[in-house]
Amino acid sequence: MTSVITGDIIGSRQQKSDHWVDDLKNILAPFGSTPNKWEVYRGDEFQIEIPNPEDALLAAILVKAHLRAIKSDARMSIGFGDKTHNAKRISESNGSAFIHSGELFETLKKQKVTLALRTGDNGFDEKLNLMLQLALTFMDSWLVQSAEFVAVAIENPTLSQEELGQKLGINQAAVSRRQKRAQFDLVMNLDRYFRKEIKQITAS
Repeated sequence: MTSVITGDIIGSRQQKSDHWVDDLKNILAPFGSTPNKWEVYRGDEFQIEIPNPEDALLAAILVKAHLRAIKSDARMSIGFGDKTHNAKRISESNGSAFIHSGELFETLKKQKVTLALRTGDNGFDEKLNLMLQLALTFMDSWLVQSAEFVAVAIENPTLSQEELGQKLGINQAAVSRRQKRAQFDLVMNLDRYFRKEIKQITAS
């Protein structure tokens, strides 16, 4: 079982410069080598394979936080399933994870949703997507400072508020304010719940 994130940059044609493409590539670089683990194609679309399905939701949230920190955003679908064809380019690989991600991605614009997932288990998908829609009411509104905090906190899960402050160049009180403003504790609770639930699905 694997997971695949398919996404595109929202309003990419309205962006004044093309430097966001380089920014996107820098954001995706930690996920492994390109083009077999991640790829940017057709200018503003991208795909990432997250081999451990339990990490998929936090990976998508991390991409969103990095993009919100540069005043951009993405629509993303996360598909779960198998990988039946392992191509040199992720965009040419196949399997149910890729099909779930691709088919769901095509519906996001109509649904006006920026993040959703599909496992093929309708009950699970309906429940988790409702939770995601509720979380998106604040994640879609993250301002630069909140988004920067979220990205740094996700990438450095063991750091204290004081240490996060040193990374961000702010004091502990400011870290605490950003954490509250970003609803970060709620995001991490959602991730913990998702990990527990997806583990049961992948084990069955």
